[in-house]
Amino acid sequence: MSVKLNFGLPKGSLEDPTIKLFGKAGYHITKGSRSYTPSWDDPTIDGRFVRAQEMSRYVEDGFFDCGLTGRDWVLENESDVEIISDLIYSRSSNRISKWVLAVPENSSIKNVSDLEGKTIATELVNVTKSFLSRNDVSAEVEFSWGATEVKVPDLVDAIVDLTETGSSLRANKLRIVDVLMETNTVLIANKQSWSNFDKKSKIENIAMMLEAALQADAKVGLKFNLEESKLESVLKDLPALRKPTISKLSDPSWVAVETIIKKNVSRELIPALKRVSAEGIVEFPLNKLVP
Repeated sequence: MSVKLNFGLPKGSLEDPTIKLFGKAGYHITKGSRSYTPSWDDPTIDGRFVRAQEMSRYVEDGFFDCGLTGRDWVLENESDVEIISDLIYSRSSNRISKWVLAVPENSSIKNVSDLEGKTIATELVNVTKSFLSRNDVSAEVEFSWGATEVKVPDLVDAIVDLTETGSSLRANKLRIVDVLMETNTVLIANKQSWSNFDKKSKIENIAMMLEAALQADAKVGLKFNLEESKLESVLKDLPALRKPTISKLSDPSWVAVETIIKKNVSRELIPALKRVSAEGIVEFPLNKLVP
């Protein structure tokens, strides 16, 4: 590759999970505690950290060839970029997050139409205004710099806030009225960079490795030995990406079985295999998984 790829990494809550994800994907990133310029172990990649809220604008303008941000911020900024890949990860989990309209538990607001003439606080101003417009509701939407959930009911009537589990909303005695959108991290690219063969190839390679690392994070490998006479009944309930790998052992009456399963399946599957006299059961972690 004769050109260098300028990559935007998210500063803030996604910073550490992103560095960890790149590490699993095979890219070692280091940075100082106050530095906004990371060091890559790949000499063809350069870049810096910026806030996810601003990333799509910088990618659209060509400052970055590509970057990681939320699908919500691409929509909020109305950025004209290529969305290359959905990457489901965040600071605390690998779940899709939601922007929700919430009010105090005892609020008289029961649905969107009840917001007529009310005041709403949010970081996602443009998306919220579009949501109200689609529902023919006129309300004031003010920008919130953070800690949005503490502003109701004294400062505003309702909020639009981001949640994964809803636990923070419940802790602040808030009730969800509606969901505006679901969002997750996405890899985006500048359209001109995406039209460059070398840069597109590099971005596609990075996307594949990041996706492979996320796929592997939710799964484990499993292998065991089993009497061949029991194989058919075991295979009926044995999870696999496609089909398990079956190999003959030196004892022709036994086979070795290898498969890939979800992590949370093994706690039930391994005892079940032992009950049908499987032997040498080994669960092993995966670093990358390309389906």
